[in-house]
Amino acid sequence: MASGDDDDPIIEEIDVYLAKSLADKLYLFQYPVRPSTMTYDDVNHLAAKIKPKQQRVELEMAINTMSPNYCRSKGEQIALNVDGTAYDETNTYSAYVFTPTTLLSAICICQQSTTAVLHVTPLTGILQMRPSFSYLDKADNKTREREAANEGGDSSQDEAEEDAKAITVRFARPESEQARQRRIQSYEFLQKKQAEEPWVHLHYHGVKDGRSDHERQYLFCQSVDASENSELVKTPKEYLAMLMPPLAEEKVVKPVGPSNVLSMAQLRTLPLGDQVKTLMKNVKVMPFANLMGLLASGTDSTSALRCIQQVALLVQGNWVVKSDVLYPKNTCSPHSGVPAEVLCRGRDFVMWRFTLERSVMRKEITSIIKLPPEDVKEFLEHVAAPRVNRGWEFLLPTDVDFIKKHPDVAHRQHMLWLGIQSKLEKVFNFSKEDFMPKNSPQPEPVHVSGEQRLKVAQERARENQSSLQKDLDTKRAGSSVHVKQEPVSDREDEPMDTSSPSSSAIPNGSVNGYPSATSPSFDHTNGNGGSPANTSSPELQDFVIKTFRKHFVVTLNEFKRLLNLHLASMPVGRSVFHSISDHMLQEAILLSHCKQIMVPFPAQTTAAADEQKVFGLWETGEEFDKHRRLLFDLFTKNYRVRRNMIQAKLAQELGEVSKAEIDRLLNECCSSHAGMWYLKGTIQS
Repeated sequence: MASGDDDDPIIEEIDVYLAKSLADKLYLFQYPVRPSTMTYDDVNHLAAKIKPKQQRVELEMAINTMSPNYCRSKGEQIALNVDGTAYDETNTYSAYVFTPTTLLSAICICQQSTTAVLHVTPLTGILQMRPSFSYLDKADNKTREREAANEGGDSSQDEAEEDAKAITVRFARPESEQARQRRIQSYEFLQKKQAEEPWVHLHYHGVKDGRSDHERQYLFCQSVDASENSELVKTPKEYLAMLMPPLAEEKVVKPVGPSNVLSMAQLRTLPLGDQVKTLMKNVKVMPFANLMGLLASGTDSTSALRCIQQVALLVQGNWVVKSDVLYPKNTCSPHSGVPAEVLCRGRDFVMWRFTLERSVMRKEITSIIKLPPEDVKEFLEHVAAPRVNRGWEFLLPTDVDFIKKHPDVAHRQHMLWLGIQSKLEKVFNFSKEDFMPKNSPQPEPVHVSGEQRLKVAQERARENQSSLQKDLDTKRAGSSVHVKQEPVSDREDEPMDTSSPSSSAIPNGSVNGYPSATSPSFDHTNGNGGSPANTSSPELQDFVIKTFRKHFVVTLNEFKRLLNLHLASMPVGRSVFHSISDHMLQEAILLSHCKQIMVPFPAQTTAAADEQKVFGLWETGEEFDKHRRLLFDLFTKNYRVRRNMIQAKLAQELGEVSKAEIDRLLNECCSSHAGMWYLKGTIQS
């Protein structure tokens, strides 16, 4: 005991047991002062009725009319006012005298969960019974009705009965669900339902009744074993906390991040990734140097650079927030209601255009992406400003210093933009050459001397020693990746460059940090340069297997795009692929349980040669392989087919095929357009 309790010593300790038999059904009724000397046990032979409801009880009990405190004449007057002289089943007082009284419960304001009845038994609830004077309301209503009848009635018995009048019958309008819910929740409706609740007659058991004595035994604990009363085997503080739990303080929910106004102190309490995402989401476009200035002093630039690449893309050396960060999935435009997926494609096109030139024309953008003008204006306002006679110009000057300082990041971002460009070309049906000026002078290549290269390398070494070591190891190994484009048919396409992002230093002939067409990194020959490999590497084979396990049907053009994205996402300094040609890619695909599907493209097709090379996953070891093979066989005879043709083919060869199996097959291998089904990647707009 505490020293302050010495003046209140413990006199005796008594064991307390917890009785749970009536824990869910024990209520305490608190009655008002009785209007007579008669106890409630004395009226147990009289009628008692109850209207039980959740958290509410309406009790009707008999009054002792033989008490000297009862006025019979007043009781008769009350009954007459309420029921009138006629008798029917709805009369409140069947004996023409005020005999029962109604008690209506109210929830006690004290906490019933902290109240107990010793032995000790928890209480389910405490109800305070108070007199209800509803009979006075009934008497008032009767009086009003009689007065209205007297005023509107005809005192003359000799006058002829009034002529019959036409009555217009109107039908109530159908009630809407919303109006019905409002009516059900109204006070008038609840009062009506409460009045309509039927009375239930009770059989009252007095204090000395045998049934009452039997039920009272449940107030005592049936077991005196302390181990079965674990609720009471607690310290004094814990026991008091159970009886009187402390009031729960309201938790003030702090905002997880700034919305309109940035609080820098609060922002810096967030993880670094969330800080960068919040800043970019609010600012939209920012140089990397400005971002480092907004972050807390001492923040590692390498970590910040890693975080910003997850939420932004590099445009003219500056970072612009990604479209899917501004327009998350399952949202829509606040201006026009256009889905987020369509908004992201349109905004990506605007950003991609700014990677090619400083200014764009709004009308030209709108004609291609075909989005509402207010959405196009919002895209442009994020990253550009209007200029007289020049359209919309990019907000910030090109950050050449960042590109020179981080050529690996710039190159990786360039590869990402190539993947985005390939996707946009298919969606909007354009080519990069459509936006290139016809006779504009080409920028002069930036030549970097050996001393400048050494200086850049030394600066990077001071920032990140481990990263430099990886770059040096890579250069010594002479590992660089070139995916060479072989001539297809009679046409030679421009080679696809997937040079490894591990290439350190700035290559001669680069423009704005990106390899130009004259850069030595580009190999325009078929197999010259690099270290050719005669066989498919395990890494390439693994990538092929994972790709076809996910996509099932892939064109050669789409596969090269996926490979480019894979190479761009590889960590800095890591290069696992050898020099790769189209022939090697096809060989690797065919060695991975895949086969080429000879799709008969129409004569007027606009598909390129590598888009007409379609490969499908032929064997996985599953029973479902048979379904795919039959589908591929159909597409060797027809460029497009209907669903019923596929269903008939499967039923003919395999018997009954469920709808779920057909849906799975089409979802894995096909795309739908205008009611027809095509192999993935073969639909021509």
